[in-house]
Amino acid sequence: MKQIKLFIIDDSAIVRQTISKLVENESEIEILGVAADPIFAMQKFKTTGTPDVIILDIEMPRMDGITFLKKIMSEQPIATIICSCVAMSGSLKAIEALQSGAVELIEKPNLQTKTFLEKSKKSLIQSIKAAANSKLKIIPSLQKKTDSAILQTTDNVVMQKKNTQFIGGKRVIAIGSSTGGVQVIEKILTSLPSVTVPILITQHMPAGFTASLAKRLDSISNISVKEAEDGDELKSSTAYIAPGDTHMLVQRVGLKYIIKIKDGPKISHHKPSVDVLFRSFANELGKSGVGIILTGMGGDGAHGMKEMFDIGAKTYAQDEDSCVVYGMPNEAVKLGGVTHSLSIEKIIELIQSIK
Repeated sequence: MKQIKLFIIDDSAIVRQTISKLVENESEIEILGVAADPIFAMQKFKTTGTPDVIILDIEMPRMDGITFLKKIMSEQPIATIICSCVAMSGSLKAIEALQSGAVELIEKPNLQTKTFLEKSKKSLIQSIKAAANSKLKIIPSLQKKTDSAILQTTDNVVMQKKNTQFIGGKRVIAIGSSTGGVQVIEKILTSLPSVTVPILITQHMPAGFTASLAKRLDSISNISVKEAEDGDELKSSTAYIAPGDTHMLVQRVGLKYIIKIKDGPKISHHKPSVDVLFRSFANELGKSGVGIILTGMGGDGAHGMKEMFDIGAKTYAQDEDSCVVYGMPNEAVKLGGVTHSLSIEKIIELIQSIK
């Protein structure tokens, strides 16, 4: 099997050493090199060759990570994993990096916590393998808006948003995604002029980053977007993002539907888990649920989608051509739980048509 050539770019020597130590015994991964900033990295690429995967810090001297990311994605795309702290400023920049072409996000190692490092190793290796399997391509409509354009539209969007009580009996949409999913979710939500049903989204993401994702999406979408909270009553024209490191479910209470946020072990190797969300839709919504599984590594969501399909719900998968990683959708298709496979554009049309 061909080794994955990994390059680590971080201005902290300790972080570079720690990440190198976590993967050094993995036979499938070769550490091609390390650098303290992107300028050094680009110089080293001339002798080492281009890596398959980059682990990239954001705040660095001479050139920050996002500037470097945009440069390589426009010239010679390389699968990039963002390594970021969970502080609000760091998480907002991490979300910007995902929207600029990064395919995975990991939390910067807590170097003083042994258990954190032990837990990080498995997640780190999964992220590296997922990134190595990703298909990198530029989608023109996903090009980042300028900051001024976003600021100009934000106030208008907020003023026009209307959230009304959602009455049981109508459709509710569940979306699950992982590697490459943030870009697709942004395209979907920002392309919707309006939507009359609630949308629940489970995106694989570490704790501390999902609030920033929701805030960012809310600022550029016509519908409301929020990080889900336990007890939230579903409202129309609203998207709810599952908080990192928890599971999100839907529960019917009389004629209303509410969100339940629960702790517990990882399901299908993930927390939040798409399977957990889809299974709750099968149990609580039955035929009124609509399931959509997007790009991502692994099989999370496939079994839950099959349960939705078996109970009579409509289920859809992102097609292979438009996926960054055709893993989760492929597993759902192989299990026989998908009604149709669709492009991103067709998924947007589908959501707009659901009442």
